[in-house]
Amino acid sequence: MRILGISAFYHDSAAAVVEDGEIIAAAQEERFSRKKHDSRFPRHAIDYCLEASGATPQDIDFVAFYDKPFIKFERLLETYIAFAPRGFQSFKMSLPLWLREKLFQKSLLLKEMKAYSADVDWAKRLLFAEHHFSHAASAFYPSPFKDAIVLTMDGVGEWATTSVAFGSDNQLTMQRELRFPHSLGLLYSAFTYYTGFKVNSGEYKLMGLAPYGEPKYADVILDNLIDLKPDGTFRLDQSYFDYCTGLRMTNAKFDELFGGPARKPEELLTQRHMDIAASIQAVTEEVVLRLTRALAKETGARNLCLAGGVALNCVANGKLLRDGSFDQIWIQPAAGDAGGALGAALAGYYHHKKNSRSLNGGGDAMRGSYLGPSFPQAEIERRLHAVGARFEPMAEGDLIEAAARDLADEKAVGWFQGRMEFGPRALGGRSILGDPRSATMQKTLNLKIKYRESFRPFAPSVLREDVADWFELEGDSPYMLLVADVAAKHRHAMTAEQQNLFGIDKLNVPRSSIPAVTHVDYSARIQTVHQETNPRYHALLSAFKRMTACPVLVNTSFNVRGEPIVCTPEDAFGCFMGTQMDTLVIGDCYLRKDDQDASLKHDYKEKFELD
Repeated sequence: MRILGISAFYHDSAAAVVEDGEIIAAAQEERFSRKKHDSRFPRHAIDYCLEASGATPQDIDFVAFYDKPFIKFERLLETYIAFAPRGFQSFKMSLPLWLREKLFQKSLLLKEMKAYSADVDWAKRLLFAEHHFSHAASAFYPSPFKDAIVLTMDGVGEWATTSVAFGSDNQLTMQRELRFPHSLGLLYSAFTYYTGFKVNSGEYKLMGLAPYGEPKYADVILDNLIDLKPDGTFRLDQSYFDYCTGLRMTNAKFDELFGGPARKPEELLTQRHMDIAASIQAVTEEVVLRLTRALAKETGARNLCLAGGVALNCVANGKLLRDGSFDQIWIQPAAGDAGGALGAALAGYYHHKKNSRSLNGGGDAMRGSYLGPSFPQAEIERRLHAVGARFEPMAEGDLIEAAARDLADEKAVGWFQGRMEFGPRALGGRSILGDPRSATMQKTLNLKIKYRESFRPFAPSVLREDVADWFELEGDSPYMLLVADVAAKHRHAMTAEQQNLFGIDKLNVPRSSIPAVTHVDYSARIQTVHQETNPRYHALLSAFKRMTACPVLVNTSFNVRGEPIVCTPEDAFGCFMGTQMDTLVIGDCYLRKDDQDASLKHDYKEKFELD
């Protein structure tokens, strides 16, 4: 049985194919369209998933959509009625879009699928799952657990903003939910907006900014914005927010509470902004910890699965793991709306069709999240020739040695190997790599290659077998969704004078033997690299370790600010020639910047809209 899952029309459209319960392929539409967070119907992603599964449209037994648009429209109407006449402008602007597209999504989906095959009665093959059920399914069914509590936290689905489900074998049962407008995701997004970052895109920047500040406003948030109960349930005081009725997240009352208007996107960041970021991060962590402690105590469950956009808050995840309320935690790597496509497909297979579920021998079923396109060597060479690239094909051993030597020489290396990652993180398939021992690598990558804010931290990839020697983490973190501190023996103590430096100035102070991946609070967002799921990346790290005695690399996504992660060899070469990367490794092809035709260099910095 083949089921095609689709998420679309809000943000991060995606498609996934599940065949007899096995995840065959999954990808976001943005990777093909080159439009960040593309929300359009995922035609390109569907085309890829069909090709990867070797299926024709007629071979698809069911098409599963990740939410129920009629219920979402009901929320829009009820919200307007509850707040009327306030919010009429927002309602007036959104209603035409709903009437033109979103309300009649079933008809739109049928029309789009008929374009693939007019002979199929798609109406009989179309399934809908509620938004939070899709999230929960994406977290539980691929997890290594027979039984688990599933916690989903995001902005809002149809009505739910936080939900709890219980999974057992092939059954997934929704237990309870918190409803709009009371939303941890929207609260965090409100502060994303207030600190000058883009909602549904810049939340991770707010998380990265938090360690530069002190949570001086945490009590202000808890005393005024959120009524937080001991069990983690909460209500938000809507008099401070405009997301129900207006065209922005916060209002003048919010501005007054925090001492000024929202920061403009490119305005200078101040210590106040850093303290506000630290404060909402602290409150978010407190909500998550209270929720999970209460669930563990109430249910006695020992396994926890997480999904929804809030599950991408890897700092909160790290504290949740260390809290120990649950023995094991598994987080869906595509925890946001893109993952809803996979969840809808899995819900169709297990929940709707009642098929049996078997576990994956202790591991998860995500294949390392390497679920996107790959390119055979001959195809890579053909594509590179077509764009005028100059390259040297190498045997695998020679290629890995050359790349490891470049990294040890503090060169920035573009690394394009195997299948593209599904989800927001680059995991060694479409990555830019660097030497973590370099005191200048973090600044170089941010300003000369990624073209992004200088405060943004970089993540370490580390050999799984060496993680506990370098970080305060004993287990797996294959999807870069857990933050832990650098091990004490690798840290450098800061002097009193250095401790007193203004926020971002602390960046220039090496805090460990791997300063390029050590954040200002000694933390790091860790990816453990496993030989079973990515043998070539594991071999590269092993070669780097032999040369340097360091089993860690800087790993950042292969793109510039505002650009989706590269998908094709042409995308990778374009990014390589538009930035100050030194080396590019695509399949078995090795490219040096100095060897390239200088006329192919171009200004990449302004090519994409800032995120």
